[in-house]
Amino acid sequence: MLHGAAIALVPAYECLSPRLAFRLAPRFARRIVPVSLGVIGIGSTSPSAQDQCVVVDDFSKAKVGEFPAGWKARKDEAKDVYKVADEKGKHVLRADAKDVGIQIGKQFEWDLKEYPVLAWAWRPIEFPKGADERTKKNDSALAVYAVFPHTPVSVKSVKYIWSEKVPKGTHIPQSSGNTQGVVLRTGGGTQWVEERVNVLEDYKRYFKTDDTQKPEGVGVLTDSDDTSSRARGEYARFRVCRK
Repeated sequence: MLHGAAIALVPAYECLSPRLAFRLAPRFARRIVPVSLGVIGIGSTSPSAQDQCVVVDDFSKAKVGEFPAGWKARKDEAKDVYKVADEKGKHVLRADAKDVGIQIGKQFEWDLKEYPVLAWAWRPIEFPKGADERTKKNDSALAVYAVFPHTPVSVKSVKYIWSEKVPKGTHIPQSSGNTQGVVLRTGGGTQWVEERVNVLEDYKRYFKTDDTQKPEGVGVLTDSDDTSSRARGEYARFRVCRK
């Protein structure tokens, strides 16, 4: 995770807020327009589900080997960690973190009541050695954030984790409670897995409130700095869905 400038804002064992990454560029709102996803082979979506989702980013227009357009990070070092890759003819976001922890985020506002579900595909390639997200060795091969506004310099977020050893379903509050983590998957191989989570229900459950704000974006984190090791994983096809 990040240290130094981040220490004044969040605990040293939790990474920098995606809001700070978003602040690097002028704020903008994305108007949601339903589109057809099409079958891409990586966590394919059935035709009946296509009209129920809106693409946040499928990396189809991104250049292979480059940092994904439209995503932001506080440090240029992130451009060495996150790059678009070709996976059997489809574009994915590949993360390779060597003793580093940097989030990246994409600003994308949506109506959570109309589109309560966040969906994506992901797969772990290498878990950080000795990591345990419940401790100060809080590194993960894969993590996805649904990000909500909070203060001018911080956010609230629900963090979905693929852990090597922490049991599925474990709830892990971080950042003094501003980040509510939950382990979606534990261990496993290197096969692609499609995820669908109800962010609306999870926000209400973990923040113990019915007052849900409009999300302002999504974030990802593949990190290994707390374990001084290496973490690798891939992400694809981020969407928001009606169900």
